[in-house]
Formats: sequence, C-alpha cells, structure tokens
Amino acid sequence: MTCGNVATATSLRRLEAMNRKVSFTDLSIKEGDFRISNEDFELALDEVKPAFGQHSDDFEKCIPFGIQSFSEEFKHTVGSCKSILEQVRSSSHTPIMSLLLHGSKGCGKTALSAFLAQGSDYPFVRRIGSDKYVGYSEQAKISAIAKIFEDAYKSDLSCIVLDDIERLVDYVRVGPRFSTPVLQALFALLKRPPPKENSRLLVIGTATDAQFLEDVELLHAFNVALAIPELSNPSEYKAVLEPLPGFTPPAVQEISAGLSGQRVGIKTLLLVAEMAVQRENPVQIGAFKDCLQQCGIQV
Repeated sequence: MTCGNVATATSLRRLEAMNRKVSFTDLSIKEGDFRISNEDFELALDEVKPAFGQHSDDFEKCIPFGIQSFSEEFKHTVGSCKSILEQVRSSSHTPIMSLLLHGSKGCGKTALSAFLAQGSDYPFVRRIGSDKYVGYSEQAKISAIAKIFEDAYKSDLSCIVLDDIERLVDYVRVGPRFSTPVLQALFALLKRPPPKENSRLLVIGTATDAQFLEDVELLHAFNVALAIPELSNPSEYKAVLEPLPGFTPPAVQEISAGLSGQRVGIKTLLLVAEMAVQRENPVQIGAFKDCLQQCGIQV
C-alpha cells in the first residue's frame, strides 16, 4: 500500500470512530470522547482501493468463457507465454519485454492476454483498450496511455495489455488510414525500459491484422510475436463441445465431423455453442449450423 493510501485509511478510520460517538441530537464532541480501534482500521482499509494491483473487472469481462486448452499447439502457445511472464519476473537482464498475440477475429487472443495478465500476480497490471478512449482526441489518448506507462514505471514489476492495437491507432482498411501520432507513441513506449533501476515491465499486445503492423513497422517493436491457433480437426472440436451443457455425444460427434478441416476461433465456437443451446436444448445439428452461418461460417 502506498503512503497516500495509508493516509487515506487513517482519515477514514478516524471517521469510523467518530461515527460511533456523534449523535444527531447532540453534535458536541469532547476531547477524548472517541478512540480508534483495530476494527475501525480494518473497515477503513476495505474502503481504500490500492494504487497498484489489478483492475479485475477489466480482465474478467475479457474471459467470459474461460480458457479452453483444445490442442497441443494451443497448450504450447500458453506455455511459451507463461515462460515469458516468469522471465520478466525473475531475470535482472530483462527490464522490458513485449509480447504480441495475433490471430484471426474470434481466436481468443484478448481472452488469453487477460488470462496471462490476471494470472501474473504482478504488483501493477493494467489493460489499455480502445473502448476506454471513445471520443478522445489524439493528444488526449496519447496522454492517457502514457500516464498508465508512467504509473507502471513506479512499480518494481508491471504488466500492461495493449488490447486490439488496430483500434487503438484508429486503423481503417480503406486508404489505409490510422493515427500516426498514436502509432509513434506506442512505438516509443514499447522501446523504452523503466527508468527506475531493477524495475521490469511486460507489455502484451493483441492484434488481428499482423500484416498492418508489419507494414507500419510496429510488429518488429515487439520482442516476441505468437500466432494464436484455431480449431481445425474433430478431436479439437470434441474437446471444446463435449463438456458444454446441451450437447449430447451424438450431436458432438456429428458437429465435429462436419467441421473437420474448417478453421474456427475458440471464441467464435463458444459463442455459436451458446447461441445454439439458447435456441434448442439439447442442441441439434441443424440449429448449430444455422448459428454458424449467422456468425459468418459456411459449412
């Protein structure tokens, strides 16, 4: 807890103690009328949010379906990510490390980034997403992002998630158009190690269009870039669908066989499964195919 938070807690515990003694019919308070107890201090601490720590809600909303290890390739990718987390935690030679998770829409890269950040147990963890900066000018967005990095530098160990980088730089395919000032700011922040000695920072980025990042040279600002695998064979589809409510073994078998060779992101598959079970429980192949087509997947 920082000095500012301790001061806030101290003020709050005084108020807790005063609340027990002050009467609305007699507002006079005599010296020595109230004392601060351990209970007052504990109640005050409950009211104080630490300056460091995690913004849990930011990450929990990114993992609505949890993390499904559907293939050996996916397990290997997660293992590589966790190895990088541990390297930043334990190595004095890695002041800054940047990891890019990229893949098609619906492959689960945002969920994986949130899972890694949330499970890192770093003292300072934050998510930077385009949804936070709706209506911001370029300079206001740059200032807000830079402020989070400046806060991270104050911690000995920090993790920042740059979620959906294309949206952060206002990328539009037609043209193409994007915000050069925001792009340059991200490039500089990804290269700048924490100024505080022995501080370490991990930046996890997510992107759908790796080619765009290649074209604007931001891809090479990341130390490591990992492609998030999709599901493609029946065993992978079975691993995801079998535990879900509303899916009988015959239906799972038929759906998995029908999707063989089709590449589908884990997030998309789980969304389709949820749509199908809401429509028909137990799920039938016809309803599932209809939901797939509504999500843009032809079978």
